[in-house]
Amino acid sequence: MARRWDGDERGEGVADAAAFAAGAEALLDAMRARNWVAEEPDAHLLPHLRRSLESLPLELLEARTSGDGSFDVDLRWTGERRRLGHARAAVFALVGSFAESATYVHQRSDDGVVRFEIVTGMLEGESAFAPHGHTLRIGVAGIG
Repeated sequence: MARRWDGDERGEGVADAAAFAAGAEALLDAMRARNWVAEEPDAHLLPHLRRSLESLPLELLEARTSGDGSFDVDLRWTGERRRLGHARAAVFALVGSFAESATYVHQRSDDGVVRFEIVTGMLEGESAFAPHGHTLRIGVAGIG
């Protein structure tokens, strides 16, 4: 049996997540739409990030728009506890400062930096605004 966490005695869950698949598929469809990612993420996202960072144990090192339109943000962990769970909670609070109606987050580790790939946006029919989205890569250095 492949354990899913310490103390796991079942090796499997209790259900699937099919009830949530339609929403995830709608975000995937939007992500594939031509020119869905909004321009000028520094104007649309950076003010939210800066405001949120004032209350989080994270320091902004650099923010820039990449060639693929993603907003790449480099942060340093400044909290006393250098545990991944604390940093993840802080990043999710940060994401909450700019998240729109549909959001995807994936965490990865790379060369001592924890990276979060984020897509967030408004889908067709969810707003008075036209569908649009934002992509971010947030890297957090200084954890554990």
